[in-house]
Amino acid sequence: MLFDKSTYIERRRLLKQRIGSGIILLMGNNDSPANYPSNVYRFRQDSSFLYFYGQHREGLAGIIDVDNNQEYLVGDDIDIDDIVWFGSVDSVADMAAECGVAKTLPMKGLSDFIKKAKASGQRIHFLPPYRHDHMIQLMDMLGIHPSQQREAASVELIKAVIDQRAVKSQGEIEEIERACAIGYEMHTTAMKMCREGVTEQEIAGVISGIASSHGCMVSFPSIVTMHGEIMHGYPSPRPLEAGRLLLCDAGAETNENYCSDNTRTTPISGTFTQRQKEIYDIVKECHDYALTLAAPDVKWWDVHFGVCRLMTERLKELGLMKGDTEAAVRAGAHAMFMPHGLGHMMGMDVHDMEGLGQTYVGFDDEVRPNLEQFGTNCLRCGRRLQEGFVMTDEPGIYFIPALIDDWRSTGHCAEFLNFDLLETYKDFGGIRIEDDILITKDGCRFLGKDRIPY
Repeated sequence: MLFDKSTYIERRRLLKQRIGSGIILLMGNNDSPANYPSNVYRFRQDSSFLYFYGQHREGLAGIIDVDNNQEYLVGDDIDIDDIVWFGSVDSVADMAAECGVAKTLPMKGLSDFIKKAKASGQRIHFLPPYRHDHMIQLMDMLGIHPSQQREAASVELIKAVIDQRAVKSQGEIEEIERACAIGYEMHTTAMKMCREGVTEQEIAGVISGIASSHGCMVSFPSIVTMHGEIMHGYPSPRPLEAGRLLLCDAGAETNENYCSDNTRTTPISGTFTQRQKEIYDIVKECHDYALTLAAPDVKWWDVHFGVCRLMTERLKELGLMKGDTEAAVRAGAHAMFMPHGLGHMMGMDVHDMEGLGQTYVGFDDEVRPNLEQFGTNCLRCGRRLQEGFVMTDEPGIYFIPALIDDWRSTGHCAEFLNFDLLETYKDFGGIRIEDDILITKDGCRFLGKDRIPY
């Protein structure tokens, strides 16, 4: 376990206090077969289960009986066949004691326990499932069809878990910085490899190997591409071409499942063309400007749109945009160039807690998402920042040929965009610069001992 017993005891105590009554069910993950039962994907524990119980073994679940102030670790001890093939591991009772849980149950007892609690009138609080084996278990225990389980999940539990996990402790920050150190090695290696003739897949394979060599894994499938205008441009076998740009968006995830996430855009020929440098300098200025805005009690919504206004002003200077800046941003004209949000929360998940529902994670009663406007509908966060939040700062400018054609044909935001000049940028690609920042008492700071050059 990453932390001592008292940390997990206190986390569960705060959760019980917040929920107040009923049963809290936290499902750990099981092994997931790749192509036949004994050939499995690398195991990854559920983040919320790990946060409250600290145990990495597959086949576990946690029960917190708030009404009776009882806690259980659910799971089966391994048998001699498992020991022969995989070696001995701690018993479920030993794991329970390690994280401060007094009681255990075999997995076959989980369904009976939950059914009995439900029959007695206790409310069963569970988080939205994302794995089909859990969906089947929940249907068996609660009679809720998988298609209805996300809607039936406990909003009280979702909000309580988000509030606890969003504010990172010093120990968590240190673990994220371990991931950042590996990410630094990954990105500086990608930069050194960035030259004509090397393939996107070769670079992606080498940087994934760096994460593996530290006993870790990548925090998401690495984006390594000359087509930076594609948000998720995964690596292809195509060789890098002189004069183009390579966008590398990659991060590491430690053995304790804390993540890093950075992006750098590198000229394949070693130097930017004048046009590339003009766009790169705007993205860099926007990236650095966000650092001057982000601080406790500031709405991330305002940080995002502050960056959008700056970007609009600079693009007007290049002739790509025109008209009143405030009106252009209100209309969403800037989303032609940056159709995504400025950043997202990060922690045990690279998009932290996204599986619990982005509306709950990134927004609150004060700041609600605008799902009607292109670009704004992709904001992953808008809420007021708190000390201890970890955010990504990742502005970008992209020239997406299909989007240019679509908006031009419909006249969308034509009063704010110079479509004739945009036509000449269709072969440009895209630029993004991304770093991980910690919201501190007085503002924010970069995470990671060494800053990746940009």
